[in-house]
Amino acid sequence: MITIPDLKVSEATSPPKTAARPDWLRVKLPAGEGYARLKSLVDTYKLHTVCEEARCPNIGECWASGTATIMILGDTCTRSCGFCAVKTGRPTELDLAEPKRVGEMVRIMNLRHTVITSVNRDELSDGGASIWAETIREIRKQHPTTKIEVLIPDFQGDTDAMDTVFREQPDILNHNTETVPRLYRIVRPQAKYQRTLDLLQRAKEKFNLVTKSGIMVGLGETPEEVIEVIK
Repeated sequence: MITIPDLKVSEATSPPKTAARPDWLRVKLPAGEGYARLKSLVDTYKLHTVCEEARCPNIGECWASGTATIMILGDTCTRSCGFCAVKTGRPTELDLAEPKRVGEMVRIMNLRHTVITSVNRDELSDGGASIWAETIREIRKQHPTTKIEVLIPDFQGDTDAMDTVFREQPDILNHNTETVPRLYRIVRPQAKYQRTLDLLQRAKEKFNLVTKSGIMVGLGETPEEVIEVIK
């Protein structure tokens, strides 16, 4: 005879207990007055943000505090990086009025620090550099006190295009390394590691700009490779 022990209902039906998720892993839902105001401004000025286009999970927290990164040159990128959720394809138009609208939104928000990024526009002869330069000028014209940080593409290594942006002297020039050299063909198949280094070096040495870069981890790189990139 097999004896089955008596079980309480809770013991028989309750799922096993799991550890509580840490606070940093919890994402706030997009809501609140601050979020609604920023969403309204973005829609009113017909602008794109990397927060929306790249499906950033932190959008609720950032927008609620009035923080967003404006993405210029449209919402369609000509490259297909494996880590990015921005739409890939061939853009159909170039919005020449976009720089003015960016400046107006920065002024309305009374930003102390403005961060601008863009998609890659490899189909354009200058990679969109002229729009980049005009955007910086418009921001300075409409809100002179704001600090301007730009996160730019590599312009396919075109130094004339780079210089068009560099000459506008943004307060911070950001171009992300993204990953270690060994993983470029997998993670960034249309980019080159040396091209990234050359861009950052040119910005600093020829134009005396404050440069900045970022790298992702967790893609299969080794600690030694990360340290080498940082060096």
